[in-house]
Formats: sequence, structure tokens, C-alpha cells
Amino acid sequence: MPTESVSFENRRGQRLAGRLERPPGPVRAWAIYAHCFTCSKDSLAAVHISRALSARGWGVLRFDFTGVGDSEGKFEESHFSANVSDIVSAAHWLDERNRAPALLIGHSLGGAAALAAAGDIPSVRAAVTIAAPSVPAHVRHAFSQHLDRIRDHGAAEVEIGRTGTYRITREFLNDMEAATLDDRVRTLRCALLIMHAPEDTVVEADHASNLFRIAPHSKSFVSLDGMDHLITDAADARYVANVIDAWSSRYVGGH
Repeated sequence: MPTESVSFENRRGQRLAGRLERPPGPVRAWAIYAHCFTCSKDSLAAVHISRALSARGWGVLRFDFTGVGDSEGKFEESHFSANVSDIVSAAHWLDERNRAPALLIGHSLGGAAALAAAGDIPSVRAAVTIAAPSVPAHVRHAFSQHLDRIRDHGAAEVEIGRTGTYRITREFLNDMEAATLDDRVRTLRCALLIMHAPEDTVVEADHASNLFRIAPHSKSFVSLDGMDHLITDAADARYVANVIDAWSSRYVGGH
């Protein structure tokens, strides 16, 4: 089936833009895909992984966080707390349409947000993180040379990688630095799959080790050997989707 463009409101009343990927046959279960920092619902990883899962019977909602891509709001409003809240809003929108999500998938900072949101979504039975930091404030590395200016002047325009220039405010930074995951991860009520590349230079593999150490069972780890942080290779993305599909069948239901 073709991709369907959708939108829904977050808790601030802002419209968030999304894409629904639905399989050609019956929907096995519904999932939410949360994109990485400064990425979007249309990033290569988001598109390839969501569509590969759809081909295997999953319905997948991928959407832009507040202030990102086609969603309303300003980028500086897309801090960690907002990301978590947006995932819960996405789940609520699906639930209202009898599509309550059983699976959360989050990439990089989106993975950390998915972990924080999982406990607030009763239908979730499994969560997957891809290259996720164990500390949300790790994202500061992307604009570390501007931290003093942000704190002293309240905001700064910063260039992040090749994705563009973004306005980072003191409030954005404070929210990231105040966010913690440990308690959320320790009290997870769903199964957890942690996926991470040992060679990841953006979010080091130690973050995956930290998450695995504090998470309760059931938990699993899969090494994404040779993959880059953004999962830009289509074959790599299909592999990730294959693993997610096989692993989640234990918790979400068989084919």
C-alpha cells in the first residue's frame, strides 16, 4: 500500500506531520518510529526501516518531532521532554483509531526518548533502540564549542554536521542536561532490544552497555558491526528491520 500522509496534535496543540506505512495485507501490529537528532521522518533510516517492517506485516507511524521537518513549532522547542511527549501523543493518536502501538523504535536521541516514553504507553510490549545514548545530554557533543555562548547569551545559531544550522537556546540545553533515563530504564515493563555499532563514533558503544546493564529482563543486544551511526545504507537498514521483526515476534505475536 502507498505511504499515507497524516497529522496529529501534540500536547501544545501543534500539528505534527507523519507518514503511515501499512502492509499490503493484514496488519500484524502497530509500531512508532522516532527519528534521530536533527533528522526527520524522511531520513534514510526512518524510511528504509519503516518500509522494510511494513513489508513484513507491520503498520508503522514515523513522524517529525516538534519544530522538525513538516511539523509545527520551532526547533528549540524540540528538546528531550518535548520528544518524549510527542511520542506519547503519537501513541494516543494511534490508539484513538484502534491501532494502539505494541512496538516503539527509536534511533539515536529518538531511542532515548522512546525509552522514556515507553512507561507512559500501556499498549507497548517491546521497545528497540538503535545507536541510542544512555544520557540525553550526550547530544551536547554536536554543538560543544557553543555551550558557553548559549549559557551566557541565552541562545546561539549552531551548525550541526551536514544537516544545517539550528537555534539552540538555554532552555533547550537545560532540558537536555536535566533529563535522565536510569529510572525509566530500570522500571521498563516491556521487552528491550538494544542495537548499536561497536565502531559508532557519534554515540559510543559504551552507551549501549550502560543501557543493557541497568535494564531489567527481558533484554537483548545486537551488534551492528560495520554500520554507521545514521544507518545510511539501505542493506543495513533492511538487516536492522529483519532483526527487529524476528526478535519482536516473541513479545508482540507470531506471523
